[in-house]
Amino acid sequence: MLTRRTFLQSGAIAAAPPTPRPNILFLMADQFRYDCLGVNGNRQIRTPNLDRLAARSMNFGNAFVQSPVCVPSRVSYFTGRYAHSHKNRVNYTPCDPREVFLQRMLHDAGYQTGSVGKLHFYPPTVEHAESTGFDRVLLHDGVGSTDPYSDYVKWRQAHDPNASIPYTALAKDVPPGKNPFRAAIPYEFSPTHWTGTETCRMLREFCAAQRPFYLLASFFKPHSPFQTPTPYDAMYDGADIPLPRRVTLDDIHKLPLPVQKLILRGRPEYATDPKRLEWMYRSYYAAVSMVDCEIGKILEELERSGRARDTIVFFATDHGAQLLEHGLMDKNVFFEASVHVPFLASFPGRIAPGRRHELIEMVDVLPSILELCGLPVPDRVQGRSFAPLVTSSGAGYTPREVVFSENIIPEVITGGRLNMPFVPGKGVAGIRHPDAKMVRSRRWKLNYYPGYGAELYDLENDPGEEQNLIGNPAYTAAISDFKQAILDWMITADENDQIARRWLLS
Repeated sequence: MLTRRTFLQSGAIAAAPPTPRPNILFLMADQFRYDCLGVNGNRQIRTPNLDRLAARSMNFGNAFVQSPVCVPSRVSYFTGRYAHSHKNRVNYTPCDPREVFLQRMLHDAGYQTGSVGKLHFYPPTVEHAESTGFDRVLLHDGVGSTDPYSDYVKWRQAHDPNASIPYTALAKDVPPGKNPFRAAIPYEFSPTHWTGTETCRMLREFCAAQRPFYLLASFFKPHSPFQTPTPYDAMYDGADIPLPRRVTLDDIHKLPLPVQKLILRGRPEYATDPKRLEWMYRSYYAAVSMVDCEIGKILEELERSGRARDTIVFFATDHGAQLLEHGLMDKNVFFEASVHVPFLASFPGRIAPGRRHELIEMVDVLPSILELCGLPVPDRVQGRSFAPLVTSSGAGYTPREVVFSENIIPEVITGGRLNMPFVPGKGVAGIRHPDAKMVRSRRWKLNYYPGYGAELYDLENDPGEEQNLIGNPAYTAAISDFKQAILDWMITADENDQIARRWLLS
């Protein structure tokens, strides 16, 4: 009698060929607001390529980052772990070498792995990035202190006859009434164009091989500063972009002290002249359109390769931008403009296009990728795969009731005019315990600053987060429930680290 094994060995039954693993193209922008996609309701901004991607994607309407600052957020994306667990709390700090990144997991599963553009790892070198699991790396973090390690800077020095002009420099011959943020260098030599071009080049190389690939294309823009090369500098001339409500010093002083310290650090911008702010918005919109243009070229390259149907495409951002909402220009706070981000997921034949409004945390991205690729999810991953939500009717998926975010507020800056270092025993800028937490449901948001109060917002009736309800006795029970949710999250998030399988009795 032949067993199944001997049948297979004799060729009497052919073993089913293994299912090819999908490719992954991850498109990331920096400081890109949720409401700055045409498909997300913005009728002024021009994002035709991302809008076309959204038409064949699942568009998540309630995706939230786990930290509203670059490095903690990016490490959470690519480890599937919360910032208080992976310990990357501020920019340019080294990651715990025990953390395992998505690129390492995919590399070990046989993937080609590559990255072009901003990684924001520390140390900011190609060698370090490769040690995390990338086969190929082309770096440009967009910060002057990292330029010695920038492949873009090296490329520009070799190709731009005017490479001595800083890539952040503004033009000096701007006529009155035109965009004062016009860049001094042409678009063809900008970091945005370089990132798109080099991504297309690496994509062609990866597609020529037989192995599946994971390629991260990470754009620095639309992050400030606002320099914008021609012709994009004039793209939104005359556009009447609604500006945020102008706040006063009295308004700022009503916020919890850590947020006040953040807004008022260095040279505060809350009183920026409205005309100048209008040009900042126009330039920010132009930078979004620049990124959209390069993403369009990348997606066209993917189509030409013949690999598009076998490729998962994500578009995401590490956080949003305040753009002077609540008196702050950049991010680092828990207001919606900073933590609510656009997120698109496309996989032909597997992910049905449409919109989902379930609450999603960005730590959910890594386990979702692994599940879609048929790979195991490590125990230490804290995110929850949304693959069942987007590949079927949602059966087997339990929606989140709340999402969390956390940050050091005020942000730690260790150099320049924004210097606010952390001092053990004293905190940051006099804030003894600067580690703040956010919990958000579909309707409510609690921001908690230990020792310095809190904010409670009813997002349904106060989407602008203007009315802090903390002092209202009608919400005492709700506040207690949300604080309990933060406590439970902090206690249970690391459970898989502490009760590893090797310690469990069989």
